[in-house]
Amino acid sequence: MLTQEAIKELAIDWYKKLDVHVPMVEVLPLLADAELEMVFPEATIYGYAGFEGWFQRVIRIFFDEVHTVKLVESQIDGDKATVKVVVQWEASVWNAPEPFSKRIKCDAFQTWEVKLNEAGKVIITKYIVDGLEYHEGSATL
Repeated sequence: MLTQEAIKELAIDWYKKLDVHVPMVEVLPLLADAELEMVFPEATIYGYAGFEGWFQRVIRIFFDEVHTVKLVESQIDGDKATVKVVVQWEASVWNAPEPFSKRIKCDAFQTWEVKLNEAGKVIITKYIVDGLEYHEGSATL
């Protein structure tokens, strides 16, 4: 059965894995494959293949990441749910040949669609970044 608690645990686990740049094989079980759609400010990707390209790029751009989950609010409908997520994201980025890195700090507003997989685990099928609200003094993307 799909529960608010299981969805929140998925969100916390997702961001913890992104923070420490785990190997991609540890992230894939949190995602659907064939039906996966992810909409980021810079690109829309589909399936594991699209995710791999995005993931390998961002773990080489951003470092010292910290995601703090501020809100996980779910509308559950059977074995599927639409989820509003707000996460504070902090990351450093260095653009060669600049002499110093920059720090990004913002709130990311997202809409997810999740479902239970065959094993009864909650997975992400759709992930949309609705917008970013930068904190005062933050660098921007």
